[in-house]
Order: sequence, then structure tokens, then C-alpha cells
Amino acid sequence: MTYPLYPSLIKTVPDGDTHERSVCEHCGFVNYQNPKIVVGSVVRHEGKILLCRRAIEPRKGFWTIPAGYMELLETPEDGARREAFEEANARLELSELLAVYTVPRLSQVQLIYRATLPDGRYSAGEESLEVGLFAYDDIPWDEIAFPTVHWALKHDLSVHEGKARAPFKNPENGETNILG
Repeated sequence: MTYPLYPSLIKTVPDGDTHERSVCEHCGFVNYQNPKIVVGSVVRHEGKILLCRRAIEPRKGFWTIPAGYMELLETPEDGARREAFEEANARLELSELLAVYTVPRLSQVQLIYRATLPDGRYSAGEESLEVGLFAYDDIPWDEIAFPTVHWALKHDLSVHEGKARAPFKNPENGETNILG
């Protein structure tokens, strides 16, 4: 049997499945579409937190923690380290998993770690306009790129102060002001 050069996808529920999928009507290939995994870190150094001002969309010009999509064939921890190096030329020492956040409207699962910057070295990477260390009270809260960054920063503070233990998940109310 020969197959056409391009698949002919139809929407159907494959045998043994419960969801409608795109399936090649010629060979039966199922094109599964699954959530994207984001990995990142709240990085502390000498009592301050490392933030990166985004040089790319979405939210170019806003501040975030070093984070991004996992690559194939890497662990979440390796992905978090890679993202910190790409965005802030920073070599991290990861500690615990801080949180697992879900963003269903974007089909994302975010794994956020706590980390330190052992050598204290950082600089803007290709995806950052600038990077800096901020005391908690000096974080530019009105310029934070994403709600999950608000959550991670506040969750990290609660662990740092000994008020809570990680890992966290999405706040019940979904608001950015999660700890008062």
C-alpha cells in the first residue's frame, strides 16, 4: 500500500480513546496535542531575588523570573537551569520544587523551583533586556509579566519566612494577591 505525500487528517475518537483527535485517515496516525511544560526558578542571592526584563513577546518589557518551555530529552531541573543561563547568564543551584501551576487556557503546566546563585554572577541573556537583583519590597509589582510570577514570588517568600512549605499549586481564587 502506498500513502499520499501529505496526511489527510480527520477529527475522530480513536479506538480506546475518549477524546476527539486528529487522525490520518490513511495510516491511522493519531496527532496527540498535549500541554506545554514551563520550567523556571525563583532565584535568591544575598537576600535578593533575580528578575529578568523580557526582550521578547509576550509581555516584552515586563519583569519575570527566569523560565521557559522545556526542551525534548531534558529533565525539568536541567530545563530550569538552562532557562536561567539563557535569560540571565546565571548558573543556578536548585533546591526544592516550589510550585506546580496550571494554566488551562494556555495548555501549560509550570514547574517552578527555588534556587540560589552560588557565584553571584549574572547578566542579560539574549531573551532579556536587563536583569537585576531585587529586595522583596523593591520588586516592580506593577511591571510583573504574568500572574504565575506573582504567585511564585509570594509563595517563595512564605517558604523563606518559614510560614509555609512547598510545593504550592494555583491559588484557589486565581488572584495575584494570594497571601495578603
